[in-house]
Amino acid sequence: MGTDSRERMVRSAAYLFRERGYSGTGFRDVIAHSGAPRGSIYHHFPGGKVQLAEEAVRYAGEFLNAGIEAAVEGGDAASAVDAFVGWWRGVLVKSEFRAGCPVVAVTVESHDDAPQLARAAAAAFARWQDTLATGLENAGASPDRAARLATLIVSAVEGATILCRAERDLRPLDAVVAELKDLARTAVD
Repeated sequence: MGTDSRERMVRSAAYLFRERGYSGTGFRDVIAHSGAPRGSIYHHFPGGKVQLAEEAVRYAGEFLNAGIEAAVEGGDAASAVDAFVGWWRGVLVKSEFRAGCPVVAVTVESHDDAPQLARAAAAAFARWQDTLATGLENAGASPDRAARLATLIVSAVEGATILCRAERDLRPLDAVVAELKDLARTAVD
């Protein structure tokens, strides 16, 4: 029962949360999707589903943040928007609009008995905002404006992703991206 099984289960949980949500994803689903041995999930996650979800949120947060960091490095202000949006566009299209953000899925289903899930989600959102803000500052935005705009980018793109899923169309995301890019460009003028 090595760490490979553990990592596969964390990735699988994040993947399944995107389409099924936190409540709609059980240990059996994660085992089947990951191909991990049955008993290994209890070995690796003695804290149960909450522990697995917390780690899946961290994984998803870091995964997306790595892409944002790579894209904003040395780019212009609009690149910060593109960095955050590009991945979501691919997820929506590939899943035929069934998948969204695993961090959002866990956030909206967080319960009072598992505050660590809300904290993990808040940390992922904050990390994305910090990375986007750094990219905007590097492009010439003031620190305050960069921070506000980064919060707007994360909020607007997450909201647009939900609209895309409802409408089964990329137009909401495209509209939000166009406006965010205009705002990002004015932030550095």
